[in-house]
Amino acid sequence: MSSTRKDTDLIMVVTSDIAGQLRGKAMTYGARRERAHIGVGWTPTNIFQTTFGPIADTPWGAFGDLMLRPDFSTLVDVDIPEYGVDESFVIGDVLTLDDRHWDCCLRSQLASAIQTLREKHGLVLTVAFEHEFHFSGCEGQDGLGYSLRALRRMGVFPDRLMDTIKRAGLAPDTFSPEFGPAQCEVTVKPNDALRAADDAVVLREMTRAVARGLDARASFAPILDPESVGNGVHVHFSIQDVDGHQVDYDEERPYCVSETAGAFVAGLLKYMPDYLCMTAPSVASYMRLTPHRWSAAFNNFGIQDREAAVRICPVFRESEEEDVSKKFHFEYRAGDAAASPYLFLAALVRAGTSGLDEALTTPHATSSDLTTAAEAELADLGVEHLSQSLADALDKLSQSEWARQAFGETLVDAYLRHKRCEVDQLKDLSDADICAKYAAAY
Repeated sequence: MSSTRKDTDLIMVVTSDIAGQLRGKAMTYGARRERAHIGVGWTPTNIFQTTFGPIADTPWGAFGDLMLRPDFSTLVDVDIPEYGVDESFVIGDVLTLDDRHWDCCLRSQLASAIQTLREKHGLVLTVAFEHEFHFSGCEGQDGLGYSLRALRRMGVFPDRLMDTIKRAGLAPDTFSPEFGPAQCEVTVKPNDALRAADDAVVLREMTRAVARGLDARASFAPILDPESVGNGVHVHFSIQDVDGHQVDYDEERPYCVSETAGAFVAGLLKYMPDYLCMTAPSVASYMRLTPHRWSAAFNNFGIQDREAAVRICPVFRESEEEDVSKKFHFEYRAGDAAASPYLFLAALVRAGTSGLDEALTTPHATSSDLTTAAEAELADLGVEHLSQSLADALDKLSQSEWARQAFGETLVDAYLRHKRCEVDQLKDLSDADICAKYAAAY
């Protein structure tokens, strides 16, 4: 905590909600010990505030009270006057007044999913979120993807961002000018699953704060122009036992994927149609999830294939003697930053756990352009087209008994109400206008 803070300075207690926004209430620094347990007041209907403002149909109306309790291990207190950055917030959990985790607290949903995986199978995940975004503070130009010229045009922004996220407690990894004009990608090093989701929240907010300090904006919207490239969030993950030993790799098995990891990945793919609307949760998301955009259009498994829904990532060895299993991992590609990172990751953990429960076999890895495959061939591969609209993806969630068991009736009902309201708000707009609204919102 900054030594320069006064007791009257504000720190905001925040929660990541269905809209993928951080909302909450500020308290004074002087009250932080008093409020460490009771937190700040919260209301059930807050979960129904949609991305664009209107409140979705709520079963609670004006009734009910909750508390938003800060987890001070997540405290971000960064004051860098020369960057124009001054941020004080702490991530919290939403609880009922009798101190139970609320069904619609997405951070608690992830914590519960992690606990289930650990208790049932003795496994944990290490995770890193890979974020893409657009930076408005430089001149964009087609053809400069990944170039030094594109990085140079961003001026001090990349260096300031990496410094700021480090000061916020994250472990910076890479930054690159991405393929699209003024598009960037930033990563931090892996963490345990819950902390990785916390890191994703902090990364997004620090990126926005640094951009604002330069009188610019960083937009994590899924796609800014229907004719251009989109911004994905890719989740890299590996599986360990509770003692920290890797369990992904088995050189004797197909693709070197262990029986355990194969079952986990198979669960991701089997239930992907049911939870897709939680990882790709906006109307604009489905402009990205189309063939030949380097995103996922099928629930397929691939090897170093950037159009597979889940892929095996390459292993870069420092020497011939290096233990490959320590770097062997997977990447989920059908998501974006309109999603709360907690619900995003909870969906993956729940689906993977179901794959283990059902002892599913390792999926067949596809190696061709699936858009040329006949439906019978896709069926033989156990692959299907993903939803092509948020409305269709929500219908699949509504029909999923698996999802209701995994997340509970309360959250599934709230999610459907919320997101169907969002779909309705945009139904008369052109694709370009839809992209513009999401660009402003994220």
